[in-house]
Amino acid sequence: MTDDARTTDPAAPTGSPDHGGTATLRVSCLGDSITRGQLGADHLDLLRRRHAPGRLRLRRFAANGDLAWNLRQRLDEVIATPADVITVLIGTNDARAAVPGHPVDRVVRRKGLPTRPSAAWFEDNLAAVVERLRAETDARVALLTLPVLGQDLDGPAAEASASYSRTVAGVAAAHGVACLPLHDRQVDELRRLGAPPVPYEEATPARIIGDLLRQAVLRRSVDDIARRRGLALTVDHVHQNSRGAGLIAEVIDAHLSTPAP
Repeated sequence: MTDDARTTDPAAPTGSPDHGGTATLRVSCLGDSITRGQLGADHLDLLRRRHAPGRLRLRRFAANGDLAWNLRQRLDEVIATPADVITVLIGTNDARAAVPGHPVDRVVRRKGLPTRPSAAWFEDNLAAVVERLRAETDARVALLTLPVLGQDLDGPAAEASASYSRTVAGVAAAHGVACLPLHDRQVDELRRLGAPPVPYEEATPARIIGDLLRQAVLRRSVDDIARRRGLALTVDHVHQNSRGAGLIAEVIDAHLSTPAP
């Protein structure tokens, strides 16, 4: 699993018209592997499809495995890229570090972290990200709460994603930016579907590589893999299948449809 950032779709000039004569909305999407969209369904692609061609100009600033501290280190390119809206979906890997059995020491080495992750450290780093985006851009900033980890709402992984989502909401409120309720939306969807609890399993590098091979060699889609595992929103308890990614696109799109204050 690589850690390089991927940026797509060069930004359009301010106010450039789309094919229907409506100004193009420039949206920068910040995050980790969920936003990068290689290891599961791509919610940016689903978001783009919800609009007429040219309506959205999406830029992706995402790196596999990133924690909030890593995102904080790579904001220069984000700030240098003109945007009307910036969405931030970060914290899943911070929350995973709080789940018993997660290989925290390996994560610290692989991601070059200066300390072991903690809830307080996540909050500090996320707050620093928001403060810089607000101070150095004119964009509307929106934080997403986290996708549900796993499919056992009473299990430690889901509880970690819920706890870190509350932190996201607190940071958003403290800094006067929007909070998009992805976590609650996914919990509601799991309950609506009557999705049975599935014991959480780590999305290890070996498992991720196996899933990529299943897609490339056996031509199985992420939804096929998820279905075989009994997972309703993810392919591997972390990365999203098309239903989970669709919910991310949905909450972002609802925000984009809300007039700026």
